[in-house]
Amino acid sequence: MELQHTLYEVTDRVATITFNRPHRANAWTGRMHTEYRALLKQADEDPGVGAIVVTGAGNFFCVGADTKGLEGFTKSGEYDAGTGPELVTPGSDEFAAFKNDYVYHFALSKPVIAAMSGPAAGVGLVLACYCDVRFAVPGAKLTTAHGPLNLPAEYGLSWILPRLIGGARATEILLSSRKFLTDEAHALGLVHKLVDRENLLADAQAYALDMITRNSPESLRQTKRQVYLDWHRDVGAAVQESDQLLREMVKQPNYKEAVAAFTEKRKADWAF
Repeated sequence: MELQHTLYEVTDRVATITFNRPHRANAWTGRMHTEYRALLKQADEDPGVGAIVVTGAGNFFCVGADTKGLEGFTKSGEYDAGTGPELVTPGSDEFAAFKNDYVYHFALSKPVIAAMSGPAAGVGLVLACYCDVRFAVPGAKLTTAHGPLNLPAEYGLSWILPRLIGGARATEILLSSRKFLTDEAHALGLVHKLVDRENLLADAQAYALDMITRNSPESLRQTKRQVYLDWHRDVGAAVQESDQLLREMVKQPNYKEAVAAFTEKRKADWAF
């Protein structure tokens, strides 16, 4: 697929996907969504990739739907996602709910780190929330954006935001659709680390590299899978599956390597 609205590169087993419409504040389009999903699938299936970083070109992350698209909805009277026949759904087919828009992040086998390079609104905030870890520049504006546009909370944001920052805080942000800064988001626990703009991407990539160096790929895959599946099941089922996974994973070559590396006080040489 020819990339028109995104960039893609892999360095040290970390894939970086960049929203690349800085002249439109990286506003979301159907083309960008199509490319993004294809790139997530490519990274998730690439044995040479261990983690994914998502960022935005220029001084923006993603300010939500392009206003030209919003104007088009008023003329047609219909919502149109603008995605074409090339649209793919990345990740595992194991859990049907994770095949929906944006929830597909949960179905990926590899961790996704958002490097929020500037403002995020509407679907831009949704994207960040579905990532596993969030880095951000200080002082950037965030908003759900939906209320002033006569729209509902979008793409499951009413489901995921309470799970990330708690029900009362999420309800206030969703009902008010107010603007808040990444500094407040950090205090709420939504943003894990604030980093100055010059170092943001490098810090997020270094974090991703450290994560995939210290932890085996199977441990990362199963841990991510457990976290999001456990949001949907009772604690008994979680315990039972974790016990079964333990019995299976101690038989794998990477377990022997992990023990040897720990004993010898060296970095593990993971098999991929």
